[in-house]
Amino acid sequence: MPLPLLLSGLWRRRWRLLGVAAVLWVAGVAVVLAMPRAHVAQAVVAPAETTSFAVSTLLSPSPFAPAGLLDTRPSGNFAVYLGALRSPEAAVMLVRDTAIGDALTQRRRGGAGGALRAVFGADRAADSDDVLDWLTRNLAVTQSLASVTWTLEIAQENPALALDVLRRLHRFAEAKVRADLAEQAGRRVTALERRIARENDMFLRNSLYELLAQQQRAGLVVAADEVVAARLVSAPMVEARPSLPNRPLLIALLMVAVPMAVLLGAVALLLTRFDPKAPMVANSRSRERQEPELPPHPPRPGMANAD
Repeated sequence: MPLPLLLSGLWRRRWRLLGVAAVLWVAGVAVVLAMPRAHVAQAVVAPAETTSFAVSTLLSPSPFAPAGLLDTRPSGNFAVYLGALRSPEAAVMLVRDTAIGDALTQRRRGGAGGALRAVFGADRAADSDDVLDWLTRNLAVTQSLASVTWTLEIAQENPALALDVLRRLHRFAEAKVRADLAEQAGRRVTALERRIARENDMFLRNSLYELLAQQQRAGLVVAADEVVAARLVSAPMVEARPSLPNRPLLIALLMVAVPMAVLLGAVALLLTRFDPKAPMVANSRSRERQEPELPPHPPRPGMANAD
């Protein structure tokens, strides 16, 4: 389809396209305004391995030996801490200790989806799998580009519930790392004590005593220090006004996306309806109209006498 013909077709339908774009934009704005809004609870943490008197400086002979200078992935106890935030154990803890299960159940029973579940008998209370899915989608862990801090954010319609969930998640992940370290140190101490009781060589016993002292020191540090994985830089707080979804931003994006979608749809429709033979017929007809009809040639005299 030639470009001038396409542009002329769009221009002829400009008012119709503007009407469709206005209707779609109004519908999109109505959907955005009807969406439930959520409060965001936020906390800023830093890995304990990078903060002044860290536990890892007492537990490991070389705690600051990264895999590479350009490797920004979390490591050590902090990596275990981040993994525990979205673990199935965390979901089970939230179901047991918070009201997130009841909140998700009420959300499932509301709207058209809840009515369909009730009709087909698929209505049920939210379990730990639902909470884990919700936690995976609503918990954001963002690394700061300017420092070693990480931002934890969780969104929920109830601000008190969002703050409670974030606090409990932080305490659960920290306790998980602490319990693992204490259990590991306890197992090593028990194993070393058994080996020392059976060992008769004096030199080996001295080496085993040194290892035993290290593990006992590790257990003492874990039991005494309050932070072993993530140090709180900013305590969990929740915003006073809901911020999700960002309505002004979504409405502004609709002002750009809707006209583009309508324009592309109109172009696609014109291209599918285009008949390649129609311009040829129109051009031939216009040429016939523009060319003047020549008068018939008069007969020659010689030809008339011959007849």
